[in-house]
Parts: sequence; structure tokens; C-alpha cells
Amino acid sequence: MIEVKKEGILLTKTNLEFENEGVLNPAAIREGDNVHLFYRAVRKGNHSTIGYCRLDGPLTIAERWEVPFMTPEFDYESQGVEDPRIVKIDDLYYMTYTAYDGTSARGALATSKDLQHFKKQGIIVPPITYAEFVFLAESAGKVNERYYRNQKFYYQEADPEKKIMLWDKNVVFFPRRINGKLVFLHRIRPGIQIVSVNELKDLTKAFWKNYFLNLEQHIVLDPLYNHESNYVGSGCPPIETEHGWLLIYHGAEETNRGIVYSACAAALLDINDPGRVIARLPYALFSPEYEWERRGEVNNVVFPTGTAQFGDTLYIYYGAADERIACASLSFSALVEELLNNTIRDER
Repeated sequence: MIEVKKEGILLTKTNLEFENEGVLNPAAIREGDNVHLFYRAVRKGNHSTIGYCRLDGPLTIAERWEVPFMTPEFDYESQGVEDPRIVKIDDLYYMTYTAYDGTSARGALATSKDLQHFKKQGIIVPPITYAEFVFLAESAGKVNERYYRNQKFYYQEADPEKKIMLWDKNVVFFPRRINGKLVFLHRIRPGIQIVSVNELKDLTKAFWKNYFLNLEQHIVLDPLYNHESNYVGSGCPPIETEHGWLLIYHGAEETNRGIVYSACAAALLDINDPGRVIARLPYALFSPEYEWERRGEVNNVVFPTGTAQFGDTLYIYYGAADERIACASLSFSALVEELLNNTIRDER
């Protein structure tokens, strides 16, 4: 098994109004010797904005804003902009995040050329209701029914007559075009799916209808091992290696302690066909261990959302118990080697 070092807590909530309930799930990108963190900041009442922190090296705080970096502006994100991830493709930064309107949580995008001024591009996941998705998924007839038998999740507290959009979260772009296309991962429970388009304007309702009629072809990872038996979701942006794309994601398991989120159950995806799985670790890279990971706004959560590499050391930034931001580190080459020792047959 890979040796993982828990570096400890990096950021905690403050008395500032916009982050007085928790800080968690940061996007991370390295520029020179700095790591820029764009993190979810939660104020009382579960309203989220995005905060900003700059690190000198992988662990030393050099700057932290006392005001939000990004706030809700539109109806589709009225209660929160949450859980960002970031990559740079060509000369443009892509920051994906979850837009929450109090009822539906869906993936959205903002772009920037300078890491300072971001332009919101809107929702980029399917513009359909959960009911429409059920119809399409059932029509396809080949998909595990766990994808569309989620009535309890969607309607347990809501008005059954209310128009509930399909929840589609954890949108993560690959950090370059692949075969000339923009490629991103997204998550409709219980698995991780992949999208490939020439341009974002191609993500029309007709595109998504055809996508769901062939959903089985777009599933990258479904739950496979005990630590991810409930569902999996995209975590950190994929990292390019000579052996394939290294993907660090999260897995959730229902236990007698409730749902436990394990971090970084890792996989290697084919470099030219990232919908094809080459290797996958059969164990969680790390799980809630310390009190600050096991007790918080949501207990037993380690939720990886960003990485930075310095030499052979990979630093993984994650939300701990939905209340604080922590970091873990490991040998990048050892992780790749361990994955190559766990090649599997593609599940598709």
C-alpha cells in the first residue's frame, strides 16, 4: 500500500461572516512556487461563496482574503457556489463549481485569463429534470437501475410536484484538449461519467438527450469496492503521466457510523481514450482518521478536490469533515507504480 502522510489542517473557519460555519473542498493550481486555493466558504444557514488563499510552496499560507472571491449572482446559484475545481487549458483557466439554488445542485463553469477576473459561463450539465432523466435512462434499458431509482433522494423532503432538476455535480475538466476536444468528468449517482465536445456551445438539450439514450457508453467508473460501495465522484483534476491520466476521486460507503467518505481511491485512464480504465486501486488511498476528519459539519469525510506537485511529492488538498481544509502528501512515482500493479479489465 502507498504511504500517505497527513500534513494536517491548513485552513479553518473564521469569525468573518462569509466563512463562519466552515471552509472546505478547495480548487488548487500551482503557478511557479505558489499554490492558489479557491475554497468553499460557508456562512451560517448553509450559504456558500468561494474564498481565496495563496500558498508559498505547498503548505505555507502567504495570503488569505477577508472577503469572498466569488459570490452567487444568478438564480441557479442563489444559495451557493460550492466545491470548485480548476485547470488551465491553453491560455484559459476553467473553474468548475456546483451551483446550488436551494433545491437543485448542478455543475457550472467560470473562465479567466489571469486567475483574478472570472466570467461565469452558466450551467454546463444537462438542463433536464430528474423525471426526464428517468424516462431517458429507462428507455436506454442497459444502465444499472441505481442511476434512476433515486426517488427517495430527490423527493424525501421536497414537494413531489416541484420541478426538481437532475443533480449533476463534481464537474472536472482534463487540463488539455484530447484529440482536439474539451473533455470533462461529471457525476450522476452512483458513478462518474465523461463528456467530450468540440466546444461548450455543443452542450445542447439535444446533445444531452442522445447522451442519456447511450449513457452506458459514457460511464467511466461505477462503485466497485467496499469503501466506495454507495457512490463515487470526481475529485481532483486528472494528472497526465506517461502511463495515462491519474484520477483521484472520492468514494462513499454506508457504515454503522453513517456514510464515510474515503479520499483518493485512484485510477489510471487511457491517455487518448480517457473513458477507458487501465488501472484502479482496490483500497482507499486515505480515509477519515483524525478527530478533525471524523467530527465536523458532516462527520467522517475526507473529500479531495485539488493537487499540486513539487518534485516527486504530490500534495492533495481536501475538505475534512466539511468544516476545514487539510492536506496529505505521497510519492507521485510510487502511486503510479502501485496503480500499474493493479491493472484491471475495463468495466464498460
